[in-house]
Amino acid sequence: MSIDGKHCILELYDCPVDLLNDKNFIESLIKDASKIGMSTLLNQITHTFEPQGVTSLALLAESHLSIHTWPELGYAAVDAFTCGEIADPIDCCNFIVKTIQAGRHNLKVIARGSEIPNPAPQYV
Repeated sequence: MSIDGKHCILELYDCPVDLLNDKNFIESLIKDASKIGMSTLLNQITHTFEPQGVTSLALLAESHLSIHTWPELGYAAVDAFTCGEIADPIDCCNFIVKTIQAGRHNLKVIARGSEIPNPAPQYV
């Protein structure tokens, strides 16, 4: 069995509060990141929380991309999973880090879909 998937778990710290709480910015960020990562955006849903915070989920032909924000903490969590040889969730995550102006971040990349035991996650 081999799916050749990559699953990225991205933690973003020290992000500007106004960006993390801006629904339009987060929606655009997800759309643009999917393009940068060579993915096909099929559908997107975004929700704004009260008093603050935004979640945006994108269904990709290659799998999915999501972001959840906690403006009060300057923190966001991103999940990017793609299959195939073209889409690259690492490029997607690197674009998000730059665009959201994270002061620091932690990116873990996990290989998916192989029966060969997974090595320890890579920290990029």
